[in-house]
Amino acid sequence: MLIFDLDGTLIDSNGIWVEVDKTFLSRRNAPYTPEYYQGVAHTILQNCAVFTKEYLHLEESCEEIIAEWMELAKDAYRSVPLKPYVREYLERCRSAGHRMAIFTACVPEHCRTALACHRLEPYFERIIYAQELGVDKKSPEIFRKAAALLGVRPKDCVLFDDSLSACRGAKAAGMTVVGVQDLVFQNAEPDMRELCDQYITGFQELL
Repeated sequence: MLIFDLDGTLIDSNGIWVEVDKTFLSRRNAPYTPEYYQGVAHTILQNCAVFTKEYLHLEESCEEIIAEWMELAKDAYRSVPLKPYVREYLERCRSAGHRMAIFTACVPEHCRTALACHRLEPYFERIIYAQELGVDKKSPEIFRKAAALLGVRPKDCVLFDDSLSACRGAKAAGMTVVGVQDLVFQNAEPDMRELCDQYITGFQELL
């Protein structure tokens, strides 16, 4: 079973959220700091909102914070591009008979929009949303749960992800891990190369 992350792996969307964060913070005269980035990167919106509310000592509710983020992101996922050679690689995997699924921390609404715009739904038998499970893609247990939902064993899964924490969790769960470069998080590349079974700068390397 091939399991793909979405943001930063199949689609070039991480920059959207960097701009959303910077705009949100600038409205409150707060800087975009490495500490803030670490608090919100590669996690589900609910956790981002809790962190942001505490970090900035905001009076807004988490629901109001999330609503503002969604408004800032608006229709960006209707025009977000695929990473290079993603379609070609998915087509090759489908032709080879590989089962494929998505496991993502992306907002379900945005995920469905991007997949529909690029007509990618037919490649995947299931989409698992970390947001609906209420947890981050970090712990080994969540990757074991994802494998169980797909009816496979972790050792029979290959995860493709651009997040160091996700790759670490999947690896600890017993999955084979392919790290995917995303320039927004390029500082993690040395650790990704050391951790992952394979590290790619783009899907052309797998064709």
